[in-house]
Formats: sequence, structure tokens, C-alpha cells
Amino acid sequence: MPSTKTLPLVKDSERLESRLKEIPAVPGVYLMRDESDRILYIGKSKKLRNRVRSYFRESQNLSPRIAMMVQQVREIEFIATDTEAEALALEANLVKQHQPYFNVLLKDDKKYPYLCITWSEEYPRIFITRKRRAGSAKDRYYGPYVDTGALRSTLHLIKRIFPLRQRPQPLFKDRPCLNYDIGRCVGVCQGLTSPEEYHKIIQKVAMIFQGRTQELLDILEPQMEEAAEDLNFETAARIRDQIKGLQSLSAGQKVSLPDDTVSRDAIALAADTQHACVQLFQIRAGQLVGRLGFMAEIPSQPPLAKGDQELSQLSLSSSPGQEAERGGVEAGAILQRVLEEHYQNVESVEIPSEISVQYELPEAEILADWLSNRKGRKVTILTPQRQTKAELIEMVERNAEYELARMQRLSDRNSQAMEDLAEILDLPEVPRRIEGYDISHIQGSDAVASRVVFIDGLPANQHYRHYKIKNPEIKSGHSDDFASLAEVIGRRFRMKDAEERGNKDDQFSDLEKPQELSNLSPVSHTISDKPDLIMIDGGKGQLSAVVAVLREMNLLEELRVVSLAKQREEIFLPGESLPLPTNSEQPGVQLLRRVRDEAHRFAVSFHRDRRSERMKRSRLDEIPGLGHHRQKQLLAHFRSIDYLRLATPEQLAEVSGIGPRLAQQIYDYFHP
Repeated sequence: MPSTKTLPLVKDSERLESRLKEIPAVPGVYLMRDESDRILYIGKSKKLRNRVRSYFRESQNLSPRIAMMVQQVREIEFIATDTEAEALALEANLVKQHQPYFNVLLKDDKKYPYLCITWSEEYPRIFITRKRRAGSAKDRYYGPYVDTGALRSTLHLIKRIFPLRQRPQPLFKDRPCLNYDIGRCVGVCQGLTSPEEYHKIIQKVAMIFQGRTQELLDILEPQMEEAAEDLNFETAARIRDQIKGLQSLSAGQKVSLPDDTVSRDAIALAADTQHACVQLFQIRAGQLVGRLGFMAEIPSQPPLAKGDQELSQLSLSSSPGQEAERGGVEAGAILQRVLEEHYQNVESVEIPSEISVQYELPEAEILADWLSNRKGRKVTILTPQRQTKAELIEMVERNAEYELARMQRLSDRNSQAMEDLAEILDLPEVPRRIEGYDISHIQGSDAVASRVVFIDGLPANQHYRHYKIKNPEIKSGHSDDFASLAEVIGRRFRMKDAEERGNKDDQFSDLEKPQELSNLSPVSHTISDKPDLIMIDGGKGQLSAVVAVLREMNLLEELRVVSLAKQREEIFLPGESLPLPTNSEQPGVQLLRRVRDEAHRFAVSFHRDRRSERMKRSRLDEIPGLGHHRQKQLLAHFRSIDYLRLATPEQLAEVSGIGPRLAQQIYDYFHP
């Protein structure tokens, strides 16, 4: 670990030269560290020594951001690899793991949806989602798609063209629903088709989202002709309808290009000082088959340590031509990161033969070699300057500018709301992180709480949490929202250490630690992810209960808390008997309402899930000898209590772990 007194490498030429000589001229990854051993930047290269040395040449035209990073470098580490492709994959993994400040980082933007195919299931499902879950490696995500309406229309049409599973759960126990009778489903719920046959249908659907519609048409047309020759006219008509539906999908999507036999992607961006909106157009056989959108964070200049302030005086001035060139380098780095992330998550058949980019990529050769190896054919990366391909890039850039303008309008609206809220509550700064809490129950039964988090005025779903109320006095027939809120707030801020170790803050309440929590002394402490504002759904009573527990933990001075009453949208502050004089249509009040409504929705949904699960099990709990494990097996087999109640003793005995004697007991319970 470097000493805190170590000079930056740019100021210690002898140590710099010695370190550069130690770095081999082979493919690999390099890591730049500062005086506190923090990783500033992670990069890759075909020749490590040449690439690292280029950062420290006076003649090198570095961007202001990278020049500032170089001034802080105290140590350089490297990892040698056998090939450039290995270096690219290793760099991507390290960047995801360490999130270095000066690297271009893609933003997980929830407003762009994906289409998911769950290949890990026996009968795969197809659905639209805004969360890319790290579940089974077999599941495939296509996107993110910019045009949500077009994606939904496409999926709706696909479900009319192909007989797909239409419902998440069967409607009837012993027969398929109407979708089977009209040819919209193949009877998945009753096992009327084999998993192998159903996988073949899903493979055809996947080809559409892989941009291989023409290839699918070339497969279906001979099948239609063969069925007609065999006088199997019903099958031939069904395939004919599928072909017509697929042709209507791509109608009006023609893009005028000189060579419409080449599959190509075109990528461009538009950026402001903080974000870059990237658009990627997928063009196959001259047709626009997909329009994907990505968001990238542009790191700003961080505050320098005192010892580095002199370095910041180094001249970064340049001519307008140099500034434009540096801007192109920055944009090229963003496009490179997007392409690397995108193509790591697609199948080899989805990689195009040609990629048109708005700016030259800093490591285009490495990326092209890696893509060529994956595809098994040469992949070309080019920066078109004239004629039709340049016009295509201009069209992609224009769409990126529209998306950036839309995002800026949304950001301005949220900024205005946060500034207005700060003015209403007399906050020293705008509340960038707002936490909202609510309680949900029915007369005390199945009592739960929710925590939602808004960051910069937008929901941050990854920070949402559920709580089960553990207070033994809160039960069916006796509720106490004040005590429930006090318990949840106490658990939220006393559990910070457990959360930092990876626990999920009582989600599903598998974390049974009431005794440990009660032993923690209410001393003042530093809070990780400290909210700028806590919003409680309720009036003066709920607020007073929360204030009391925060005062007990010596956190009342550190945390700002308010409540929002439902009836008149009144905002209450601690110690004040009257609400603040506000207008319900003020941007700040509307922001609080959005937080309150989201906390309410999240709490109610969890309460319904718990209540539904309890009602499922309540009747089965009364049957002697039927434990929790066998209850799960019965419900998994029969899907619901209603189907289970209609089953005969013989059908009940077919379930694993349910013998004839227990099956008769279950039957007698439902048929006294």
C-alpha cells in the first residue's frame, strides 16, 4: 500500500520510469490508484506498457477528466492476460466490481424495459420487465427498448401469431381454458404439449427479438409448402397466418441502405455535463428491428486533496479544435463501454457483421477481434463520414438528442420539486434522498410496514424494504400504528451495521434479531445512506411516535422528519401543533405525495401477500399430521385450496409424502 507521503508519479519521474519498465508489453488490464489506495481508473490494452506510458507523455492530448486523474496517480498495478479478449472481459468484471470514479459507468435506468424469456423453466414464460435480475444464467433478456409501446404491441401480436402460454396460473384444474380451444395456447397448464415441442415454439419467438425475422420466414415458408403438399391444409393455413403476421411486424420499417443484405448496428449519443443518452439501432436485411437505449454517467471533477491542489493549476487550456477532439475521445469511450456491456449479454447470432459508430472507439481493434471470435466471422467497426451510412448515424444521434431533452425536462421538474420542498421545510440543502414509511394491516392482523426511497426525485427500487411488525401486542383485533412506526424506525437505524454486512433490512423478516436489537444502546452514530428527509404517512400522532424513538437514539438533531396527513395533504413538523401553510399543488408537496403514495402501495401489496399466504395455510393447519412441508407439496400440486378440496383420496395420495391414510384424513376434513 503506498505511503501517504508518496509523490504523484507525474512529479516523481524516476519512480515513474522504473514502474513503467516493470510493466510488460503484453495484453492485460491496468489499475490506477491514488494516495489512499483507492482505484481511480481501470483500463485494458493490447500492449500494457505502451498504453500506460501514453498517459504520462506531455504531448498526449488527454481530456480534462483523464488529465485530472493522472495528476492523482500514486501507484499502477497490472494483470497480464493471454489474449486481448481476456483483457476485455477482465476489465468489464473489474469495473463492475470496483466502480472506479473516472471510468465511464452505465446507469441502471429503470424507464427502459427489457423482454425476458425464462429458459430456465420447463415451459418458458415471455414477459416485459424493467428489472434485469441476476437469476438463472439460462434466462435471456432482450433490450433495453426505448419504445415501450412498440414493444408491447409486438409482444401482443406475437401472442396472436404463436400458440403461447397465456396465463401464469391455470384457470381450471382438469381442463384447459378457452385460449386452448381457439388456438392461442397449446395447453401448457394441463401438459398437453411436451417441453421439447414448446421450446421449439419459443425458439421461433426468440428469433424475432434477435433480429432474425427474415431467417424465420425462410424456415416457415418451406414448412407451409410441405404441409400443403401432404394435404395437411389446417397446418399449412396456420403457418400461412404466422408468415403474414411476421410480415406485418416489419412492415414500414424499411431503412434505405446501399447493401440491405448486411446486418449492422448503428450507435450514437447526445450528452450534457452529467449524463449521456445512447441509442443503438439494430438493422437487419435493411429493416429497423430494434431501438435500444442506454444511460451513462459522466464523472465530474472531484474535489482534490490539499496536496493535489497545486497540480490542478496545470494548464488544461487548448484550442477549439483540441477541445472538439477531446470531446470525441470522451464520447468514444462512452460508446465503447456501451458496446462492450451490450454484446456481453447477447448470443453470438445477434452480433452484426458491421457496427457503425458516431466517434472512433479508443479500443476498437480489441472489441472487433473479440466480437469476431464470438461470432465466428469478421465483425467490422467503422466511423462513416459521408453518404447513406453517415446519414444513418445522424438519424440515431437525432433520436438520442430527443431522449436527452426528455430526460432533462424530467430532471428539471424533479429539481424544481426538491428545491420547493427544501424551501417549504427550511432545509439547508435540497433533499436528494427521501425515505417514506407506511403501515398496513386489517384491524391489527398481518401488520407490515414499508420503506421506499426516492433519490433525486425518482423511486430507487433497489433500496425499498419490507418489515413484518414483531410487536406481540399488535395482533388481530388490536392495532397500534404509533408503536408500529416507532418499531420500524428503530429497526431501520439500529440495523445499519447489519445492512452494511449484506442483510436486507428485515425483508420478509427472516432476520430474527429482536433481542440483539434491544441490547444496542441508544447512542449517537454515523448513519450509512443517511436520508436527507424522512416522511411518515400520517398526522401528528404518528410523527410524535417517530420523534420519540429518534430522540431516544440521539438522532433527532441528525435526521429531518415530517409527516403527511392524507385527508387534507397537511405537512406536520416535530413540535408544531399546526400544519405548515402549503398549497397541495406546489411541486414540493406533490413530491411528498408521490413518496407517500408509493410507500402506501408497497406496504399494501406486501400485506396482501402475507394475508393471502395465511389464508391458504389456515385451513390446512387444522388437519392433524399435515406439517408445513406437506402443505407446500399439496399446494404446489393442486395450485389452490379449491382444487385440493375437490380431489378424491386417490388423487390426494398421488402427492409425494401423502400416503393413503393421510389422504383419507384430508378428504374427510373437507367432506365431514
